[in-house]
Amino acid sequence: MTGHRLIAVDWGTSNFRAFLVDRKTGECLDSRRSEAGLRALSADEFPHYCAAQLRDWRDGGRVPVYLAGMVGSARGWCEAPQLETPAGLEDLAGQLVPAPGLDQAWIVPGLKTLGDDHLDVMRGEEIQAFGALALQGTTRAVCCLPGTHSKWARLARGRLVGFTTMMTGELYHAVRYHTLVGEPSRGREGIDEGGFRQGLAAARHPAGLLHALFEARSRHLHGGLGAESVAGFLSGVLIGSEVLARLGRDEDEVILVGSPSLNTLYRLALEAHEVPVIEVDSDRATLAGIVALAERHETGRKP
Repeated sequence: MTGHRLIAVDWGTSNFRAFLVDRKTGECLDSRRSEAGLRALSADEFPHYCAAQLRDWRDGGRVPVYLAGMVGSARGWCEAPQLETPAGLEDLAGQLVPAPGLDQAWIVPGLKTLGDDHLDVMRGEEIQAFGALALQGTTRAVCCLPGTHSKWARLARGRLVGFTTMMTGELYHAVRYHTLVGEPSRGREGIDEGGFRQGLAAARHPAGLLHALFEARSRHLHGGLGAESVAGFLSGVLIGSEVLARLGRDEDEVILVGSPSLNTLYRLALEAHEVPVIEVDSDRATLAGIVALAERHETGRKP
């Protein structure tokens, strides 16, 4: 059974997520999550923490490990290259970096796009985008990967040909918890759909994003926007602005690759513009992407 298994790790700035996977079916056999992201560990702690978390899955080191995400950055365990787009899974598989201090473990490269008027980088989302492509059984797609730094990736002929990063999630957190307009929302949980839809409408204001965000304050004082709806309004403004910035770029259909909660919000924003949506859970996409990468890696290592 060992040869039918692999371990996929998505290790970011804030979280560690690991999955034991049946590579034949793509089924997740077990999983582990913690808040031991890059911020929580020093450089010399990475191999020890990873080995301890995965020890009972590894069968003496025979089950391979593939690590994606910020773990491969200069701030992580070991820096892996960022390959220039366009790039496919074969390119990533050919540039895997052995994880120092852990046998049969590799760190996945990220991607970059370098143009005269557009420079961008990603780590981890490329695996999810390729995984979404595999799950949908296609070689061409536009993927939106919501998160702290949302990514919009375009894939063609099985290769990721370009992408754009939007700081939507990080800006939402900053505005909600560190500005006057977000003050009424503090101490409250969840996103109110009514407030979110008001924010989507406000995102179209001709005065632009900076004014639309301030309307959370004005509407709370004089427009009937309750404190329970302020967080939703801010989310709607920011996600709505992100979607507006991407419209008209040949997105006849968008694959959303995220958590169920974020996918729901982005679906509402896209459907408000009559853009068809397919939802893919980000964990499923990660597993599918790592399985596809491992197949190419092993093929490339055979004599």
